Amino acid sequence: MGEQGSSSQLMRLSESSNSGLVNERVLFLVFEHVKWDIRTLCCVAAVSWKLRALAKRLLWRELCISRAPRMIAALTEGATNSRIIGGWPALAKLLFFCGGCDLASARQFRLGRPLRGHFAGESRFSKTSGRSFLARSCRGDVLYVSDPGEHAAAEEGCHDVVGIYRGVFRSFFKSRTRERLIARQIGFVEGVRCPYCAARVWSMTAAPLIPQRTAARKLGSSGDGAVEYYVCLNGHLHGLCWLVHLSSSDGGDEEEEDEDDDGSFCSGDEDGGDRNCINSANNGDNN
Repeated sequence: MGEQGSSSQLMRLSESSNSGLVNERVLFLVFEHVKWDIRTLCCVAAVSWKLRALAKRLLWRELCISRAPRMIAALTEGATNSRIIGGWPALAKLLFFCGGCDLASARQFRLGRPLRGHFAGESRFSKTSGRSFLARSCRGDVLYVSDPGEHAAAEEGCHDVVGIYRGVFRSFFKSRTRERLIARQIGFVEGVRCPYCAARVWSMTAAPLIPQRTAARKLGSSGDGAVEYYVCLNGHLHGLCWLVHLSSSDGGDEEEEDEDDDGSFCSGDEDGGDRNCINSANNGDNN
């Protein structure tokens, strides 16, 4: 946020609820100074119930707006001070945290043990990529999807690489995708919950609403049908795929669409260019 935006936010912070322990204006300035570092905010929110409540009411939203301004503006249709479906803490977690996967959600994948969640060192979200995950009849929906993170398959003797990716719909309650899921009377998946808000999920494979060819191409997957993703009641997406091992002779796909510059988000420090880049670690280290 610019200086004018920061000043206006500070003016709106209420002093009436401040105690000797928590001063909202001071805390806001501290997080601006550390560039809304996700790990610092997690530590602060774990100190006490007062700080946890303050983070839920204000700080998680400000982190999302500060670190991914164009993506958040698109998701909220410009009303960044409003509530967001699923809550700001869940959205912040989705932006910076790979949820991993449990065995219940990896039914098409040979995994000997669950893959643990972790902070994502760097992830780029794009709504152009998101269109490749939507059925043709749902192309009017707005969906941001991350690039897949590479994870070694846990099964002994298996050298395949699992890609884990995540995403979020804009205004999922009004989306064509949700309308199709309900019209087809698709039931919720037993034993699988959203890793970001714990809501119940639909399997897009069971729907079936996965355009396998375009989704596999965007993910760099083997394209053999092993692309799976789930969408929760709040519009959060998480999925898995098998990733292709590329050789030096492999080139790009000539049919690929050019990525747009409107709202693309990369989890690195903001680079001042056409895309917003943000890192889960502000010092640039990957984890």
